[in-house]
Amino acid sequence: MNHYRELVNTDIQGKNVLLREDLNVPTDNNEIINDERIRAAIPTIQYILSQNAKLSIISHFGRPKSGAFDKKFSLKIVAERISKIINKEVYFEETPISEKSPDYKNDITLYENTRFLKGETTGDDNLAKKMAKNCDVFVMDAFGACHREHCSTFTVSKYSPVTCGGLLLMEEIKNLDKIFDKPKKPILAIIGGAKISTKLTVLRELINKVNAIIIGGGIANTFLLSSDFSVGNSLSEKSMIENAKEIIKLAAEKNVLLPLPKDVVCENQNQIYVKKVGDVNENDIIKDIGPKTSLKYKKLIEEAGTILWNGPVGMFEKSSFESGTKNIAVSVCKSKGLSIAGGGDTISAVQKFSNINEIDYVSTGGGAFLKFLEGQELPGIEIIKKL
Repeated sequence: MNHYRELVNTDIQGKNVLLREDLNVPTDNNEIINDERIRAAIPTIQYILSQNAKLSIISHFGRPKSGAFDKKFSLKIVAERISKIINKEVYFEETPISEKSPDYKNDITLYENTRFLKGETTGDDNLAKKMAKNCDVFVMDAFGACHREHCSTFTVSKYSPVTCGGLLLMEEIKNLDKIFDKPKKPILAIIGGAKISTKLTVLRELINKVNAIIIGGGIANTFLLSSDFSVGNSLSEKSMIENAKEIIKLAAEKNVLLPLPKDVVCENQNQIYVKKVGDVNENDIIKDIGPKTSLKYKKLIEEAGTILWNGPVGMFEKSSFESGTKNIAVSVCKSKGLSIAGGGDTISAVQKFSNINEIDYVSTGGGAFLKFLEGQELPGIEIIKKL
């Protein structure tokens, strides 16, 4: 880790610190549903305050229209939650940071949503200069956004005197490096989700690094199609059949186990059936893996030395189709191997069916987690590397 500039090795005593966190938490009716991302940022916030530094925090929140204020994407409720957790007043600045450049008068200030600003998502240099005004140190701590070259995650570092990685970001890097830095074998990847097109690059990359890959969700349906099984009216990508065939071929060449479901849970006219994959008819909709497949996957998880999980294997939000994902969540949590999980749906599944503390490491990032696994250089990590 010594090739990174870290917050803990940076002099911030009494200085003005600009901190980029990922405070993009799920909400409903202006109420925070899950504050995991906020709590993950607290150690960095408290460390900075312990150094008598003046702290300005910036973050995005949701996907508002650029350049326009939208109350439902306001970070005000996040400021209130941070105040409650650290038992200290967090001053909330209602205008984003560039419109009222930080003067660092308060011990801790949270600025309004960076995505209300034109130029944030395009990495505008003039906006970055305004963000960096009066700051002595820029701390990048938003792993969940570090795959984007946005103003507040990347460009601002050009105009800050010093840039370093916060406690959360360094923890992410350290734990994700464990996956491929002398990992305990066999290495198992569990990749679920709706579309193979969104996971194609990571599947290609993982074939070179793991011993087995479990695929689930709509992705598995496309693989079944590519192996001449009918998937009826199930979610799949017919345009990606050749890509699925290519992945199967690559896996065979590299001796990577890539098991397809043996049985599935289908819905047909509000009736639910468990069927062998060869018995799915044209009106069936596959919504989960079946019990025989779950047992097969459970055995792979039990035998794994390292487990990497991103994406559910069925529509686990509905009780009729939760069994497959539930069994995987419980098996991963009970496994003796090193387990690392990432992505919002994956975390939701673990929280619903098991104890998230039994996962060795839970990544706060979704897209960034996948990009890291793809072997891509992440802009928000590049800026904290030592020259």
